[in-house]
Amino acid sequence: MPLATPGGSAPLLPGTPVLVRLVKAGREKVGYDAEVVADDGGRVTVTAPWSLPEARDFGFTVFAPGDVFTEHYWRDRWYAVKEVRTAGGELKGWYCDVTRPVVVDGGVLVSEDLDLDLWVSADGTDVRRLDEDEFAASGLSARDPEAAGNAVRALDALERAALGAGGLEQLTR
Repeated sequence: MPLATPGGSAPLLPGTPVLVRLVKAGREKVGYDAEVVADDGGRVTVTAPWSLPEARDFGFTVFAPGDVFTEHYWRDRWYAVKEVRTAGGELKGWYCDVTRPVVVDGGVLVSEDLDLDLWVSADGTDVRRLDEDEFAASGLSARDPEAAGNAVRALDALERAALGAGGLEQLTR
């Protein structure tokens, strides 16, 4: 029998289909199908194709149909790390979302976006903090100071990991 995980759900089995729901300010931003790669009870790793039918240019990279995301969600950490590869397998980089710890409910992963993000290019030379203005405007600091503090600490930790020896790969091995 699988061990219980934080939040009470059993780990998901590799190959299991799941629905990933990305929620922001109480509303679903996007939902998409993914497949479980691994779940050790603390971290759930899934893989999914880019979920939109068109490319999206962020200025620092373009996500496009055919791109494959290997997404790492933690039940006890305030972030998710998404490795992004082209359809041909070439690493584009890592997109990191600062989130509340993921909630796993059966075949659904719910990740609540807290506005802060980090992009790290494949070669590690472009490490950029994103959406700090959105975070400041969100009102989270006044509404939930504890969550806001956890969010800022998570972004700092991701940036330190990205700039340190081993980069973000050290978080996802």
